Amino acid sequence: MTTDPSITVMEGLAKGVLDTLPEMFKADLSDVVLRVVDFATDEQLASVGLNNRWHLSGLYEGHPVPDQSIWDNGTLPPRIWLFRQPLLAEMRETRVSLEAIVRHVVIHEAGHHFGFSDEDMHRLEHQAPGN
Repeated sequence: MTTDPSITVMEGLAKGVLDTLPEMFKADLSDVVLRVVDFATDEQLASVGLNNRWHLSGLYEGHPVPDQSIWDNGTLPPRIWLFRQPLLAEMRETRVSLEAIVRHVVIHEAGHHFGFSDEDMHRLEHQAPGN
């Protein structure tokens, strides 16, 4: 019987994805906090109109770069959340590698940081090395 990858392992995978992004994005991502936890909180689920903790695998919290101001003060740093258990369930259900699923979710959430549309995020994902 094999064990599921730990939160630490998944954080390593996610940080590795950020390292593969084009240089032009890395500077603006340097202040983004990357967190991996087992499930989203009730508040996080509600913020995206969900109530089933298995239906949310990632979340961006913060002000997208285009909306940031020098007057922003006293706010938490932007965060990209990955929710381990839903990601593992998706891996088992789809038989897609955990690395590929984590890569997809991290790029999608990083795209929200830049205010990208879903179309922009798909294009970025296909341009990143390893695709």
